[in-house]
Amino acid sequence: MKLLALLSTLFLAGCAGIPEGVSPVQGFEPARYLGAWYEIARLDHSFERGLTRVTATYSLRENGGINVVNRGFDAQKQEWREATGKAYFVESPDIGRLKVSFFGPFYGGYNIIELDKENYAYALVSGPTRSYLWILARDKTLDSSVLHQLVTKAEALGFATDHLIYVDHADK
Repeated sequence: MKLLALLSTLFLAGCAGIPEGVSPVQGFEPARYLGAWYEIARLDHSFERGLTRVTATYSLRENGGINVVNRGFDAQKQEWREATGKAYFVESPDIGRLKVSFFGPFYGGYNIIELDKENYAYALVSGPTRSYLWILARDKTLDSSVLHQLVTKAEALGFATDHLIYVDHADK
């Protein structure tokens, strides 16, 4: 698990930015974002490679930050992998732009670029560059029309959506 956190941080070290031309959501409500999210799709990274049933769980820290617990199942090793980190708002809590760290003082960008503001049921999240993209939902599946809308938006913003990995959440 420490290796997962280390790799995550090394790839994102010092990169708490946001891709050029990409904007975080405004009117963000942190309390509504807390809780469990399922990873529906992602661009591939070494720190998540081969993982299925990936979730992210967010909870409030006493200092106003957010605790982050990422969890996924490594089918090859037949074991769960988990990384715990912390996140803080870059600008203000009503802007969906955070910096996240899984290791020491190194932070990476966590930018919520699309969000279901009515129900907080899905989110499109980018990292500091267009190499990092996640589609998250409160359920293990996402309506195909919503998924298409999110993928279309990501493609229009220059993300390589043809390389998205769709996460399997089936218990095997």
